[in-house]
Amino acid sequence: MKKTILNAILCVLTTTLAVSCAPAIKVTTDYDKSANFATYKSFSLYNYASTPNVNELNAKRILTSVRSEMIKKGYTEDNYNPDLMIDVLSVLKDKKSIDVSNNGGPAGFWMGGNGNATIGMSDAKDGSIVVHIVDVNTKMLLWEGVGNAAMTKQPKDLDEAINIAVAKIMNGFPQIGTSILPQGKAK
Repeated sequence: MKKTILNAILCVLTTTLAVSCAPAIKVTTDYDKSANFATYKSFSLYNYASTPNVNELNAKRILTSVRSEMIKKGYTEDNYNPDLMIDVLSVLKDKKSIDVSNNGGPAGFWMGGNGNATIGMSDAKDGSIVVHIVDVNTKMLLWEGVGNAAMTKQPKDLDEAINIAVAKIMNGFPQIGTSILPQGKAK
């Protein structure tokens, strides 16, 4: 019994640690509130663009993940006569991160502690994936999803990290045959 409880606790701690080590992804979406999303059934991956430091393997992972998310939502890929065109942009930029840690006890220097603080700088990457979904007939943007994350180290499993990021971005796009509510959720 004790061993089972210990294993359960270790499993929860390991899962929590794994999730907390993954980069936090901030997602924003926007869409044309007058569009009737229920009329769209097919898509084509039309265009992919990236900054030069996004390698071809990651570009392929991103496109594969976008395709997979659309198919999960019930859409059919049609490269000859699609209802929707999907443009994807990925950006990876170098940035500096400033880290401040307080060594002055729980209250630190703000509450009269000894004021020992350590300031450091570290290199980080700022990554973004932008998904535009366009009506083929009108050539108008219907939906945009943007995911952004700051990373201090490369994820161990790039396939999984990219799949998670794209799934979060595409979460606000409706399942086939539904429309988007004003809150951005599928009806």
